[in-house]
Amino acid sequence: MTAKPPVVSLVVPCHDEAANLPTLYGRVLAVMERTGESWEMLCINDGSRDETLEQLLALNRNDSRIVVIDLSRNFGKEAALTAGLDYARGDCAIPLDADLQDPPELIPELLAKWREGFDVVNAVRRSREGESWAKRVSAHAFYRILNRVSEVDIPEDTGDFRLLSRPVLEAIKRLPERRRFMKGLFAWVGFRTTHVYYHREPRQVGKSKWGYRSLWKLAVEGITSFSQVPLQLAAHVGLLVSVFAFVYAVYLVVGTLVYGNPVKGYPSLMVAILFLGGVQLLALGIIGEYLSRIYEESKHRPVYLVRNIWSSNTDSADACTKT
Repeated sequence: MTAKPPVVSLVVPCHDEAANLPTLYGRVLAVMERTGESWEMLCINDGSRDETLEQLLALNRNDSRIVVIDLSRNFGKEAALTAGLDYARGDCAIPLDADLQDPPELIPELLAKWREGFDVVNAVRRSREGESWAKRVSAHAFYRILNRVSEVDIPEDTGDFRLLSRPVLEAIKRLPERRRFMKGLFAWVGFRTTHVYYHREPRQVGKSKWGYRSLWKLAVEGITSFSQVPLQLAAHVGLLVSVFAFVYAVYLVVGTLVYGNPVKGYPSLMVAILFLGGVQLLALGIIGEYLSRIYEESKHRPVYLVRNIWSSNTDSADACTKT
């Protein structure tokens, strides 16, 4: 017999988080006991190379509310988060980072807003402790640039930590993208939304997997997923250069007719060639980013593959892919 679905599903992507899991479970347990709501915690092992899976299985043996979803390899946080949301059975779901930078103690406040009738409750960061000045500044700038170029209003200074009601979860499941920028997808579906604010804590143990290269890739993913402005900018720059070239050609023709045709200098010729070549390569690079997205989507590969699931719910192991 299938167990009654819980009220709250906590979704925790895990990649090499063995050292943080005992503390995370202890804090979640204390918070959820105070709320009095039935709950489950879906922990997605995203190709961890440490003892993460063993730690998760130990938690599962001691507490049947811990659901362990073991992906076949490392698919990335966006895919792992997608897997957790797909398998969440609760009336609402709360994505939560395993590194404890998103405090579980904020969950009662998220639930209170949900009970008021909101479908999405965003947890907005007032501060980002434990991060370098460059990372804080770049994150602050990214959200504002993204909102300038995006047609969807994506909440600023907001990560994946938020509450999503069941109607929102069902709407997200209908979105077919394989290259997924989840923060944008959460905003795109809409629904009645509010915010709560918190101070983000420093990472408890270990080092962040999000280096500058990974953050740059995520930023490009976000902009190309929710904006055509880079393509439009490439077209506008091309038009501007064409107009400039036409005006300069007229200038050369008139100068030749009036003053003759003296030989021009080599530096000016090289500057013009390099400038035009740079503009063309920039435009081709932007077009290539969008073409690569089309190429990835056209292959119709699943977002993730599940190797195994440990759960007290007998229905949860039926599906093994997100297509």
